[in-house]
Amino acid sequence: MKALTNINARSLADAVAAASAAVASGRAFAFSGGGTDLLQQIKDGTNQADVLINLRTVREARTVSVSPTETLIGGLITLTELADHAALSGPWAVLREAAASVGTPQIRNMATLAGNITQRPWCWYYRNGFPCFKAGGSQCFSVHGEHQQHAIFGGGPSFSVHPSDLAPALVALGATFEVMGPGGPRQIPAAEFFVLPNQNPARENTLAATELLTGVRIPTPAARVVSTYLKITDREAWTHAEVSVAAMLHMEDTRIRTASVVLGGVAPIPWRLTDVEQLLRGTSLSTVVASQAGALAVAHAQPLAKNGHKVPMTSAAVERALLRLVPA
Repeated sequence: MKALTNINARSLADAVAAASAAVASGRAFAFSGGGTDLLQQIKDGTNQADVLINLRTVREARTVSVSPTETLIGGLITLTELADHAALSGPWAVLREAAASVGTPQIRNMATLAGNITQRPWCWYYRNGFPCFKAGGSQCFSVHGEHQQHAIFGGGPSFSVHPSDLAPALVALGATFEVMGPGGPRQIPAAEFFVLPNQNPARENTLAATELLTGVRIPTPAARVVSTYLKITDREAWTHAEVSVAAMLHMEDTRIRTASVVLGGVAPIPWRLTDVEQLLRGTSLSTVVASQAGALAVAHAQPLAKNGHKVPMTSAAVERALLRLVPA
């Protein structure tokens, strides 16, 4: 592993200034909150950082602030803190369950909200040094190679899936992302934060080179909101989702007033199921409705030659997630 210059940032603004200075001097940099994936990427050579900007010395962006209208969650809060936070109970189940599903306790103790959302894909071609789109190349090696865990929605020209567990939950919750860069802070709606490969195959989000995700702002859920996060993996040991479902329902008596259903592990971005949401509105949730939603969820799936198993898996996952929310 090459020698790195380490900078202990004192604040978010200090971190952004350090990033700008590194770029101005012709050096590559990386922000490090928990470093659970970043340091491995540097060792493997998939991240060419010369300067490591340590965010663990920053005391900002580590809290949860809840008001009647919105909730602000700092980007440097750890996944353990997020999963265990007393203020995020009841309708917040989708976010807490997503955070608790990540990795091992050791990883959750270090990993941050911002890091989980902005992590790079885990496609084995990208992670093993192939000159693919994600590495600045001009092709996706998975298309004619091994793609069992790749996209069945939204793929092309790159087919790697977004690896974050928190991202689908935050999209379902209608989050807005708080970002800081050299020009100051700005807000990006979740629908505009993530980028499909047909827009930019090298990137997964709209962050500029020296911008930092500092937190998320979420409308505080109504009292009659229920939610859940269901994650299916290919083994019981720690791994990323084959398929995941973030579901949130706003109930009115026994009927669904509004619904948010977002998939993870099956597309290059968190994949919102607008057809399913429309189907659910105004219905009373039942096994029949959940089955219909599961079938509709995969109506537009486009699997590759070796990942067709994800289609029935996704359908079943949507059905199972919704059945969790059937009133007792």
